[in-house]
Amino acid sequence: MKKLKIDWSKNTAMAGVAAVSLFTAAQSAHAGSIFVIAMENHNLTQPVPTNSPQQILGNPAAPYINSLMTPGDPNAIQTAWAMRYFNAGIGVHPSEPNYVWAEAGTDFGIHTDAEPRGTNHNVFTAPHLVAQFNAAGISWKNYQENVELSVSPTNNASGTNGPLNLYYGTQQYDYAVKHNPMAFFTDTATQNVFPLSQLSLDLVTHTVGKYNWITPNQFNDAHSALKGGFTYRGITYTGDQAAIAQGDNFLSQIVPQIMATPEYRDNGVIIIWWDESEKGDSTNFTIPEIVISPLAKGNAYASSVEMNHSSDIKTMEEIFGLPFLNNPIPAAETKASGTGYNNVATVNDLGDLFKDGVIPAVPVVAVDAGPQIHKPHTQEVSQVMRIKNEGTTDIPGPLYLVLDNLSPGVSVDGADGTTSVLAPLGSPYLQIGDAGDDNVIHPHQTIVVKLNFLSTSSGPIDYTTRVLPVTPTP
Repeated sequence: MKKLKIDWSKNTAMAGVAAVSLFTAAQSAHAGSIFVIAMENHNLTQPVPTNSPQQILGNPAAPYINSLMTPGDPNAIQTAWAMRYFNAGIGVHPSEPNYVWAEAGTDFGIHTDAEPRGTNHNVFTAPHLVAQFNAAGISWKNYQENVELSVSPTNNASGTNGPLNLYYGTQQYDYAVKHNPMAFFTDTATQNVFPLSQLSLDLVTHTVGKYNWITPNQFNDAHSALKGGFTYRGITYTGDQAAIAQGDNFLSQIVPQIMATPEYRDNGVIIIWWDESEKGDSTNFTIPEIVISPLAKGNAYASSVEMNHSSDIKTMEEIFGLPFLNNPIPAAETKASGTGYNNVATVNDLGDLFKDGVIPAVPVVAVDAGPQIHKPHTQEVSQVMRIKNEGTTDIPGPLYLVLDNLSPGVSVDGADGTTSVLAPLGSPYLQIGDAGDDNVIHPHQTIVVKLNFLSTSSGPIDYTTRVLPVTPTP
């Protein structure tokens, strides 16, 4: 019997026969504490002319950020960055849906920057990343600049009479809940949230979490220009360039502060993340994504692998040994790069930005199809499928066998459902048992599944196969 080795996310295989790569939930022993710094409202690259906002790459108002992406620069020794990081989906705007996506792998169809209130339909009880951390006992902290000036983490706060900001030297402050991803989920809206000033103390006392989300205020994240502009490295900027310079100034201070700690030196990871593309959702608009780590490929390695916000979630779940989130994505929010959706389970992770072996290895599931046995009197066709773990690590069950591009006039008797979120849609699937008493498919273990088709034709039944580690219909 023939087998074809494929990446399981690509959905291409020979009819009825495939070998499928799957990400295991085995925990990485490499990555240490993770720090995600959320920045705002600027493309890495964009078509010309797009004058507002300005792009980051090559921008003189962002010398520090560009140094991280410049081979040979001392700041780039432990960096890697993504050249093809695209918007999470078509129409995922404004900011808030992207922060929700960074937590849940979807925006649930909300397109607002409103504070989290039930009347706005932007309060959720669905599974999300830090809820997975809670369930697994993984420590996490949510640092929000100026949150201490608000009556609650779920309320905005802005003004001109706050404490002197040590990054830009004025009393202007602006905490925006739309930039606080945990605030939109009922179980974590006010959990583990701290002022940004707490981060400095936690770094000194070695009490940061294993996962740390950091949101600067709307001046330090490059969202808004300060009143009166901003002077940076001897140059006074106004308007959008001032906002970019403010963000660059912030990163040039906080990143080295984190890098100086044992938590970073012990294989820590800093991810500088931006929220959304501006002025367009096509592949002509790329979003900055920079990784700084002793584990990064280093010297400003530039990855050409396609990535998006679901890639970050997938990477965290792989590092910490968690199942992939599988919340439904609205039908209109397809990929910027073509058909299909940016589901966590099917996107590329951030692995290409790291040295080999940092992200858990990819075991291979081989799907071998036996001969099709026809019963002409009943129009029934049976076929035995053997699903084998050809990797060297356990694969937790259950898995789901999906039959795509099934011949016309053919149905699968006893199918558990049809795909509704993992394109191609409408394909029948079956759960591949529970993989034994321990719900694991061990290396070299084979699971046997018998397919029963109902067909109006006496000819062979054609289809392609996928094996998915998440329910195809959540």
